[in-house]
Amino acid sequence: MSPSARRPLLLPLHSEPGGGPAQPKFLSPHHGQAAAKPASCYELRAPYRPAGHRLPRSAFSLLLRSPPPPRARAWGRQVSGMRPPRPPGPPPRLPTPSHRRRLLYLVAVAPLLCFFAILTPALAAAAGAPPVEVGDAGGERRVIRSRTRAAVAWPAMDTKGVLKEVLKKEPVSDVIALKDSMKYFDANFFNDSKLREMEDGAKEFNVPAFRENRKLVASENGGLHNPSVLLFKSSWSGDSMISETRTFDYPRASAVHRPSDDEDIAFMSVVELGELIRTKQITSRELTDIFLRRLKRYNPVLESVVTYTEDLAYKQAQEADDLLAEGKYLGPLHGIPYGLKDIIAVPHYKTTWGSRTFKNQVLDTEAFVYKRLKSAGAVLVAKLVTGSLAYDDIWFGGRTRNPWNIEEFSTGSSAGPAASTSAGMVPFAIGSETAGSIAFPAARCGVTALRPTFGTVARTDVMSISESLDKLGPFCRSAVDCAVVLDAIRGKDAGDPSSREVSLGDPFHVDITKLTVGYLDDAEMEVVDVLSSKGVKLVPFKLNYTVESVQSILNITMDVDMLAHFDNWQREGHDDDYEAQDQWPVELRRARLIPAVDYIQAQRARGKLIKEVRDSFTVDAFISNVTDWERVCLGNLVGMPVVVVPTGLKSIENPPKGGTNRRTTVTTGIYAPPDHDHIALALAMAYQAVTNHNKQRPPIDDLGPNDGIHR
Repeated sequence: MSPSARRPLLLPLHSEPGGGPAQPKFLSPHHGQAAAKPASCYELRAPYRPAGHRLPRSAFSLLLRSPPPPRARAWGRQVSGMRPPRPPGPPPRLPTPSHRRRLLYLVAVAPLLCFFAILTPALAAAAGAPPVEVGDAGGERRVIRSRTRAAVAWPAMDTKGVLKEVLKKEPVSDVIALKDSMKYFDANFFNDSKLREMEDGAKEFNVPAFRENRKLVASENGGLHNPSVLLFKSSWSGDSMISETRTFDYPRASAVHRPSDDEDIAFMSVVELGELIRTKQITSRELTDIFLRRLKRYNPVLESVVTYTEDLAYKQAQEADDLLAEGKYLGPLHGIPYGLKDIIAVPHYKTTWGSRTFKNQVLDTEAFVYKRLKSAGAVLVAKLVTGSLAYDDIWFGGRTRNPWNIEEFSTGSSAGPAASTSAGMVPFAIGSETAGSIAFPAARCGVTALRPTFGTVARTDVMSISESLDKLGPFCRSAVDCAVVLDAIRGKDAGDPSSREVSLGDPFHVDITKLTVGYLDDAEMEVVDVLSSKGVKLVPFKLNYTVESVQSILNITMDVDMLAHFDNWQREGHDDDYEAQDQWPVELRRARLIPAVDYIQAQRARGKLIKEVRDSFTVDAFISNVTDWERVCLGNLVGMPVVVVPTGLKSIENPPKGGTNRRTTVTTGIYAPPDHDHIALALAMAYQAVTNHNKQRPPIDDLGPNDGIHR
């Protein structure tokens, strides 16, 4: 932990003692040497101001060291209201400390109240206004403040200092409210004098600083600009070990012939479609026609499309065909249609973030991932559904369904990319994950998907939930396709400080017989058996770590970061319009009660978790359930890649009496250490080379003759 961690969390807006600006100090958990005990998984890139300022203690706060108990204040109000005296009570008891505090309070405050009761009518008369009755302390203070703005001849005695000190104070009950609220921060250990000091400091320093910072960076929602300079680095090796990035050596599909049925074309892989285009058996415009028709045909059922980019698609398809006619072939994505999750900005088209608040928003910028795909010759046919503000599958236009069982929903905010790829509406799509939004919908919809190592794909001009958790990745028909798409979109961009040029190995040239792969208790054993038969060494495995708060670390990190990006949205009351009131609105309100110190403590715990996982990761990869929530949280906090692999189908729960073709998909996950995506991809490719689970088609058009579910 850096020395500055011992300084006050919020400092006055002063310059350095010498009058100059604070000098930046760039610190990191690896500053100077490899940290044996990483205090945090972040690298600090922001200057700190010097400590040493103490909040002044007012004379009035010294006079009233603590507020009166509620009973004493109530009794005082009865006296001032001239109510009848109470009946005789029991015999008097010996004075107690609380009695003495009440007596001291009355002795100190009563003369002041009497003084102002006499003075207020005179002041009002001098200002040319009728006298004002003395009400409660708050009302009295307001009256006196308003009258003292006029030219009033004060008595000869020097009361200005006392009056100023009294008038600036909030009612004593404010300290009680602050004291009561501290229990929600697990910090109810301050006495009343300290709470008054904290109240003064918050008003004088914290609140003005908060407001100034919000003016600077929080006026726009979505986190598209001014990214945090606290950078999460997922790599387990130093930057010095990263070599020049090289493209993968793609295999070329052989003996690929164009099917006569458009349905068969729609379920071909990216590599197969690329070969059809390269050999001019089909044009990009023809492919674009096929997939736009399918998008429009199945979207009324699946609700997976936000915007058709038809004009742009035909323009890009024509450009791809023209380049090929000139003898210029851009690679395996040349002329291939695809879809983008609607948190990714594309000029001249709406980027709605799935929210009714932003459903008419147009961001005339090009996201980094869109630029990469455009330069590879790919053709954008649709902006696909994201759950509202990238949370789950509910959006302003409905709720996205699972093509394998249209009675259930797709889950996860990358609902549109998963459902559209599964239904053959696009050959591939780009989604995102912060906490399961690639893994869950891919598993539910039965498609192959990759959540890459954190930082592999730059997220410039993509709506942000958390700078240290968000990742972009592909949904495809196969692991081969995932590798092809990853190679096209990976890279660093200045707009995303966390992005890196990750030097991945070539997944098409991994010797899997030299790998040791672990399997957890919840792994699909068919995958274990298949890989073992192909020469992979399989061993029982378990990740060992002592951190028990994995899920809460992720929730604290994600929710606070999200609130920073949608602070203005919440302040303006748009959370009342949110599509699912039990989701972001509840979480972001709770996030308001997370102190900065506990957010940092969560990141320190995250650093401890990462170290323990790294130390226990004694295999090249491991196989495990991809939707286990603890593992989803852990994988995202560590930044490790995982490939979602379909492994079969089973009957749905409670099928109709006459039977149905609807099915529940079975999947598993192949995990690798950060920067080793190629290992997970190579293992997934080896499994899919001898199985056909990833080639199955969902029964959207053929639910069965006795399945009466609404189509």
